[in-house]
Amino acid sequence: MSADITKSSIDLGIVAKDIDAMMTFYEKTLGLPFEGSMPMPGGGTMNRFKAGDSVIKIISLEPQATAVAAPGGIRGATGYRYWTITVSNLSECIEKAEAADAKIIVKSQEVRPGIIIAILADPDGNWVELLQIT
Repeated sequence: MSADITKSSIDLGIVAKDIDAMMTFYEKTLGLPFEGSMPMPGGGTMNRFKAGDSVIKIISLEPQATAVAAPGGIRGATGYRYWTITVSNLSECIEKAEAADAKIIVKSQEVRPGIIIAILADPDGNWVELLQIT
């Protein structure tokens, strides 16, 4: 048996170390539309941003988590290390990120014919790949 998928997108939850910086990055730097906030069971707040049909949940826990994920993106550790947003304006996104002093891990580059990527680090060190199909 396989999963009977009912939604053509995913929801991604990111527990924030620095909620203010994370909110600014996802709303202002990446320009994701803010959908709203809601309380988390057990304490904290879930802040929801739209990324196409997907939802990115930036979570502030109360009390904060006791462990911190290893930094370093793909080579830093096993497990979830990056995620991808497909865009049609990669150059504009990178210019905006540079203007906001966001950390650019991988500058725009064509990784295979017609596929251009760049990778940013959010304020907590999570990697976000931006991908454009030309």
